Amino acid sequence: MEKQFFDVAIIGGGPAGLNAALVLGRARKKVAVIDEGRPRNAVTQETHGFLTRDGVRPSEFRRIAREEIGAYPSVSFLADTVMSISGADGHFQVATAQGNILTSRKLLFAVGMKDRPLDIPGLTAVYGRSAFVCPYCDGWELRDQPLVIINKGAELMHFAPLISGWTDRFVICTNGPDELTDDQRDELRRHRVPKFESPIRHIDSEEGIVRQVVLEDGTTVPCRGIFFKPELVMGSDLPRTLGCTMTEMGTIEVDMLGKTSVPGIYSAGDAASRMHQVVVAAAMGATTAAAVNNELNAEAWRNESATTLD
Repeated sequence: MEKQFFDVAIIGGGPAGLNAALVLGRARKKVAVIDEGRPRNAVTQETHGFLTRDGVRPSEFRRIAREEIGAYPSVSFLADTVMSISGADGHFQVATAQGNILTSRKLLFAVGMKDRPLDIPGLTAVYGRSAFVCPYCDGWELRDQPLVIINKGAELMHFAPLISGWTDRFVICTNGPDELTDDQRDELRRHRVPKFESPIRHIDSEEGIVRQVVLEDGTTVPCRGIFFKPELVMGSDLPRTLGCTMTEMGTIEVDMLGKTSVPGIYSAGDAASRMHQVVVAAAMGATTAAAVNNELNAEAWRNESATTLD
């Protein structure tokens, strides 16, 4: 695939990148989807909240998506990692780890987010099995169960009322100082929510199912599930390197159509949103792909008119 030309290079083959490829393929654009094959949701057993795909395994979701996109021959898939990008709008040059060189008119970053290493002993063993980050994705499976919420500060005070819609049997472990105000502590007491500030020593589990959270002060908190605040980084530093404006949350700043601050560069999915859900990412991919296609068609239309006048 060396030195091939594409209308759009999509970096990232998750829900956003795949849905963008589908829309652009149907729009008869030549597209390369470059993906390293290490999705964040690989740790989860099922994908939820996506109509017609509720409960599907993430790997099966991707298999079905690629099978459907295969009906559009202008879309190519490349199992590779993008190492560098140069050029500008209309003529970007993409270099990969395997030595491929691609030239593309537009770029669409759908690189998602990555988890930083989980620093609580035992959390890796239950992540995706009985420890999760999003109740919209996995709250139903843990409804009415005794849960531990690992969170602190202002974000905890957003999460506590949210999780109460699935269960009122939850305990908060802040894994250190709670970073709350006196009013916030009073609010938790009024709702009779237990809170422990002692650091977490480890999480006991059996075959991926959490049994208890053990604190440094010797306290044990039995539970059947955990929701925790992840520490995330964007799946690639390339958007920042190329000059894309970033938000305070560390995501790529985009407008409603997925345009970044750099001409010709778009972004969709978790890399450009705090709503980390498959259905949201896919919808963003579709919307952004339509915007990219509109821009390509408008440019071609203007170029054709200029040629005719000449």
